[in-house]
Amino acid sequence: MPRGRYHWRAVKLRLAGGEIEYSVGGRGPVVLFLHAFPLGAFMWEQAASDLERDHSVLRFDCRGFAGSPPGDGPLSMERIADDAAGLLDHFGFGQAVVVGCSMGGYAAFALVRRQPDRLRGLLLQNTRATPDTPELRASRALLAEQVLREGAAAAADAFLPRLLGETTRRERAALVSALRERILQNPPRGLANALLGLGARADSRPTLHEIRVPTLVLGGSEDALTPPHEIEALAGAIAGARCVILPDAGHLPSLETPEAYQGALRAFLAELR
Repeated sequence: MPRGRYHWRAVKLRLAGGEIEYSVGGRGPVVLFLHAFPLGAFMWEQAASDLERDHSVLRFDCRGFAGSPPGDGPLSMERIADDAAGLLDHFGFGQAVVVGCSMGGYAAFALVRRQPDRLRGLLLQNTRATPDTPELRASRALLAEQVLREGAAAAADAFLPRLLGETTRRERAALVSALRERILQNPPRGLANALLGLGARADSRPTLHEIRVPTLVLGGSEDALTPPHEIEALAGAIAGARCVILPDAGHLPSLETPEAYQGALRAFLAELR
């Protein structure tokens, strides 16, 4: 691992014909964050700042989100995994604890399949291993067309009410508004590409038996997209995995209940050390 401390900065790196905006900070064991749809690396800002005292923390905007321009065609989970591995290579990081939320969890499964030796630990957050049903895949394709016609607001309208728990929607209006503004900053083509890639993602249930690193599966008690019983079932299918359900959180605990989230994340990292 490279010596010295990295400082937070948003910079771009060309990888496999595309440009990726990333931030890196801290020093010590590496933590790699993979963000949810339709957000960006910003969703990890508070957790990353907390960890940089004793960890090297790497996060990036997937292609078509925030500072990373869209690629050509659907954004596959394998493409995200390969970009993550490319960034690890760029910094000379051999292994990382990988934290993936929702879409980021799907990409983490792809990383397990493609480069299992790069993982030192795994936190699967508000995600699932099952593929889309034909009906959900068709719904994503229709939304992708709508986003291209009407802009990013169509994605915000469709997803924002389901991303946040009831407590957050009731008590944290400023967060709801800020997330909507962030979603609106994404290019419509990037959102559409990701929707198609999400719909075409692989069935990761066989991958669960390939996970050989310490794993924490985390969810929110108010998550409508991946409710607690699904999170518990996912943890039960991975050998040795632990499960944590955070109260008063929906699909985005790192933003909705940041102190509880960071406590669970730090406890998991402490076990690995």
